[in-house]
Amino acid sequence: MNETTSLIRPRLAGIGLVIALIAGAGGYGIARLAGNPTNAPAAGQGNDAGRKVLYWYDPMVPLEHYDNPNTLSSMGMKTIPKYADEGGGNTPGVRIDSSTAQTLGLRTVAARRGELENGLTATGTIDFNQRDLAVVQARATGFVQRVYARAPGDIIGAGAPLADILVPEWAGAQAEFLAVRRAGDAALIQAARQRLVLLGMPSGTIAAVERSGRPYNVLTVSTPTEGVIKTLGVRAGMTVAAGQTLAEVNGLGTVWLNAAVPEAVAGPLRPGQTVRATLAAFPGETIAGRISAILPETQTDSRTLTVRIELPNRGGRLKPGMFATVSFGGNTQAALLVPSEALIRTGKRTLVMLALANGRYRPAEVRTGRESGDDTEILAGLNEGEKIVASGQFLIDSEASLSGVEARPIGALTPATAVKPAAPKALYETVGKIEQITATSVTLSHEPVPAIGWPAMTMTFQLGAPTLARGLKVGDRVRFGFDQPPAGPTVRRMTKVAGQ
Repeated sequence: MNETTSLIRPRLAGIGLVIALIAGAGGYGIARLAGNPTNAPAAGQGNDAGRKVLYWYDPMVPLEHYDNPNTLSSMGMKTIPKYADEGGGNTPGVRIDSSTAQTLGLRTVAARRGELENGLTATGTIDFNQRDLAVVQARATGFVQRVYARAPGDIIGAGAPLADILVPEWAGAQAEFLAVRRAGDAALIQAARQRLVLLGMPSGTIAAVERSGRPYNVLTVSTPTEGVIKTLGVRAGMTVAAGQTLAEVNGLGTVWLNAAVPEAVAGPLRPGQTVRATLAAFPGETIAGRISAILPETQTDSRTLTVRIELPNRGGRLKPGMFATVSFGGNTQAALLVPSEALIRTGKRTLVMLALANGRYRPAEVRTGRESGDDTEILAGLNEGEKIVASGQFLIDSEASLSGVEARPIGALTPATAVKPAAPKALYETVGKIEQITATSVTLSHEPVPAIGWPAMTMTFQLGAPTLARGLKVGDRVRFGFDQPPAGPTVRRMTKVAGQ
């Protein structure tokens, strides 16, 4: 007994009712319709003349066999013949004539070779680019004399002041430095200046002391970069120690989009892959970005991986916390495809129902891959061009199980009938300028690639062969062709644009 039989057994009562209704209309199920339709002559007459009868049976109790057609089954039902050419001989399977197949609404399709698009879509949220974070610390111990009108969340420019700090320790060191300068001893002057540096005095303040000849004991703490104030820990009147963090400023030139991708479908994703994001805040607008990292930790509660995508943030429109939908499409791969509705999933294995010659049908075990739209990829167990049942296959599988027809195993395929590899895909071509080049990669500022929806951008490509870089240098304009294998975009052809 196979898995499909075990799935059907708990529903025998319901199936029995269906078979009884069909019997009332002129048959006892698929075997009845296939072997002896309502309008067909009895065994040994008409179309069935000459066919060998193995036994008579009731489809509702298939294990009971009788040696004559006049015997009623244990359920009181009239028996039907089981012919030798049904599910036996050199061609295993169940036989259904064309009229019965039409009555059952059977629809067959051929396994075909096609392009399976990566239609993966995930959701995520915008976050700060943590690589663009500046930490502002106190360079020396002192007292906060003044704070400027700043607060967390404020967007400030580079060099914006945060606080004025009085540093008493600088007074004596600066007086000593000025005295040594008046003495004119070069060695002592250098030593005094080095002491000011070690006390945390900025070089600009030291230069101001030299120019003015008077000490500067107040340090104005400023931001080294533009961005948003994430934390601010300085207040008027407080004492600060050397190395104490006063503020954190995060740049906004680029942001991260952290997308939650189910681990079951995250395998094909690679760093450098281009993605498209749409945000609820900007309906109808698509923003192009690329995968910068796939974090190594899986979220145990949701079984998802965090895919980090870097997005440009022109004008600071993208705010951390915004919701986004990410499409990882654009990459297609050749695959053997069948309609997803044709699959019979038992829980332990996956089957399809083969449509053989002379109205015969037989289950076959397959191994499936990715799904996209209404199609499923077949990795093993089926050949290109083989016909399978896409509608009504569950009824045939039930009859095959009752008749003891074994499914064709995956290993039954021979190398001669194995799926042939796909032909090489065409390259995507555009023109770009070489920004950086190594033996294994090239960074190009390239024009748009309409075929895959890429805008103009600067990105790094792998080199398919080191010889592609021969005779080229930084600044050259080149025409290049590339593809997108799992390892990332790879240049396969590159030539210098004429006229340079």
